[in-house]
Amino acid sequence: MQTEDARYLKRIRVHSLNETTDIAALAQEIVERCKLIHISKLAEVEQLLYYLQTRKETGKRKKSTQGLLDPSPDFLNDSSLLEGEQPSINCIDDYIELLYEDVPSKIKASSLLLRLTRNPDNLEEMIQHDTVLGALTRVLREDWRKSVELSTNIMYVFFCLSTFTQFHPVIAKYKIGALCMSIAEHELARHETWKEDFFKLTFVSGDNNNESAVKEFEKAQKKYLGLVKKQDQLLRVAFYLLLNLAEDARVELKMKNRNIVGVLMRALETRSNLELVILIISFLKKLSIFLENKNEMAKQDIVPKLRPYVACDHEALCNLTQRLLLNLTFDAELRQKMVDNGFLPAVTPIFNNPAHRTISICVLYHLSFDDKTRSMFSYTDCIPKLIKMIVESPEGAIDVELAALCINIATKPKNTEIILQCSNGTLLKQLVKRAFRFKDPLLLKMVRNMTQHGQPVKRKFVEFLGLFAGAVKKGFEEDLLIECLGALGNLNMKDINYEVILNKYQLLPFLQNTLKPGHAEDDLVLEAVVLIGTISTDSNCAAILAQSGIIQTLIELLNVKQEDDELVLQIAYVFYKMIWHEETRRVIISQTQAPAYLIDLMHDRNAEIRRVCDNTLDIIMEHNEDWGKRIKLEKFRWHNSQWIEMVETQQQDDEDDDMYDLPYLRDDDLL
Repeated sequence: MQTEDARYLKRIRVHSLNETTDIAALAQEIVERCKLIHISKLAEVEQLLYYLQTRKETGKRKKSTQGLLDPSPDFLNDSSLLEGEQPSINCIDDYIELLYEDVPSKIKASSLLLRLTRNPDNLEEMIQHDTVLGALTRVLREDWRKSVELSTNIMYVFFCLSTFTQFHPVIAKYKIGALCMSIAEHELARHETWKEDFFKLTFVSGDNNNESAVKEFEKAQKKYLGLVKKQDQLLRVAFYLLLNLAEDARVELKMKNRNIVGVLMRALETRSNLELVILIISFLKKLSIFLENKNEMAKQDIVPKLRPYVACDHEALCNLTQRLLLNLTFDAELRQKMVDNGFLPAVTPIFNNPAHRTISICVLYHLSFDDKTRSMFSYTDCIPKLIKMIVESPEGAIDVELAALCINIATKPKNTEIILQCSNGTLLKQLVKRAFRFKDPLLLKMVRNMTQHGQPVKRKFVEFLGLFAGAVKKGFEEDLLIECLGALGNLNMKDINYEVILNKYQLLPFLQNTLKPGHAEDDLVLEAVVLIGTISTDSNCAAILAQSGIIQTLIELLNVKQEDDELVLQIAYVFYKMIWHEETRRVIISQTQAPAYLIDLMHDRNAEIRRVCDNTLDIIMEHNEDWGKRIKLEKFRWHNSQWIEMVETQQQDDEDDDMYDLPYLRDDDLL
């Protein structure tokens, strides 16, 4: 019975309820002993007890979605060990007494307490008990070297508590985390000893004709495998317990100071148990988000150790490995190690599994940061798969991860050739149409990167000039305009009539407005300048540009954006292209101060800017005598100032050296 007022609430704790309890007899006992429940409510009590009993059965721990299994020891269900005894919360004191006896009794007591702890309903009462956790801690601290089963059972008790964060302070009180670290380190060292002894015995029993030696070897092998199996269970419980405790960043820092990464790396290298490997990689994934832990993993040479699990058949292990790799790929050296160890072709087949597709694409995207690695994509079957995924994507913009990877891949000519060859050369039209249909700026960026390669590739994009230029007339959003202008700027081909494009799609007014300082974002302004440089290769367009006043606008923009090296370089390049045509050359020399700005830029710290300005000024010198004299004078002053400074420095050094070579002078020799 429950009412809204807690004063009228009577709680009845049923400690003896388990799978074998007689529900009818227990309900009868409760009604008889509790005077508040009338005999007429017997059926309702039975129903409530049945609900509690079935809830306990379905409340067992299930497999984690990340593949982390409940680390239950195999010997937990050993009926011979418990002699048929069923644990009861009312007998905790009896179990504690067994913890003070011999090792078999301690194992029995720890098993019984573990069974109680696995039921979440008993945790609160066990925490409130005065001595049970203290007694378990004492036994674990004193006797963990004597029995693997005993250590595993006790650590599993604390693992059950660690699944609930409210019990973490209790675990910290008894310093179980530090003890688990010590046990794990000792067990890994002991495994090395077992392994050495076993291999020595293998060498001794190498003669198959010696039957006694063969039998001795088989016996030792069976013993060795049994010890390793029990040790794997202990390590699973220890690492899982530490993983739960690491939810607190302060506790994780303490683990880092105790070299938890080194312990996990040793375990990863020496253990083959699937569940244990899953747990280790999951723990490493959690730790890898911090720089110090990532650096320690790099020192431990983690990349080759992960190679066997990159494309394994176990889905949970494969997914966890990909996520760990993703965290590690933020480091340039680790990315290069992954490439050197053949991770690029190993990750590609994972695309076929939708469960791993996104994470594997993210890993490849990080690997594509490095320029050399991008070229290696052409030697795998990755590119056709990626393009197929784009074509088969649902309506709307494609996934950001997929688009980002394709954008990087398209920067290499060989990769672009493979893309153009997909679907017998018909794929390019599908990509461009999809980009404009759904107004996908990332897909357009990929197309734009493809247009920057050689003339044979650029010719395949000529048929889309109308789409790129039409985006300006239709007033697309700025991010789309940037990519369209970039694609037009890349198509610097002599046989394209840009005069028709300028007039048909009204590009000139758009360019004039865009170049006005403060009128548009810098990215859009930069692409507009690049496009003007491309258009300037056409002599007919040069005349139009000269009459439009756009040269003066470029000078104003140069004056405002003189700290932006990329923009200054592109403007200087526009002047270089214009200076070849008589119409624009006349305007630049006689009607603007562009040569003066170019003279100033001769001394810029950017080598490319200096080179473009020198080439432009050389052409001006050939066509204008006045500017030619001034340019020669400025160049002479620049070179002469450097020479004078060098000569003066050398003379000063010579004078300093001569001071020590003078003959002895008397005071009366000095004037």
